[in-house]
Amino acid sequence: MMECPFCAGDGGEVVWRDDALRVVLANERGYPGFARVIWHAHVAEMSDLPLAAREHVMRAVFAIETAQRGVMSPHKVNVASLGNMVPHVHWHVIPRYRDDVHFPGSVWSAPQREVPAAVLAERAAGMPALREAIVAELNRLPAWPA
Repeated sequence: MMECPFCAGDGGEVVWRDDALRVVLANERGYPGFARVIWHAHVAEMSDLPLAAREHVMRAVFAIETAQRGVMSPHKVNVASLGNMVPHVHWHVIPRYRDDVHFPGSVWSAPQREVPAAVLAERAAGMPALREAIVAELNRLPAWPA
């Protein structure tokens, strides 16, 4: 069995954490602001978590979406929990733009276009503000355990 990358490492740049989960910026090429919410314990499915834990995860997901919308003004925010390759509870929260590489498909679909480096640089310039906004939104959550 393969080692779980989310048990072995952080899964990205940690922006915020509590005793239950962490929020990371994933540094996915072409997607500034792509974030993940990762439950610390190795659990494969949301339904394996107690109700309070599920609610805590989703509050974190919604807080990130709120921060992304406020700072980055994306056309859409994709929220996905797949776990097909990493059976560990985690959610992807992805700001999307009509001109991004894969739009209107998922970020895992075939590329549709090239995005000018200047456009990506402009979006990446917002990362310090996004980090601050994510932390501010998450600090409004009820403390874990609730």
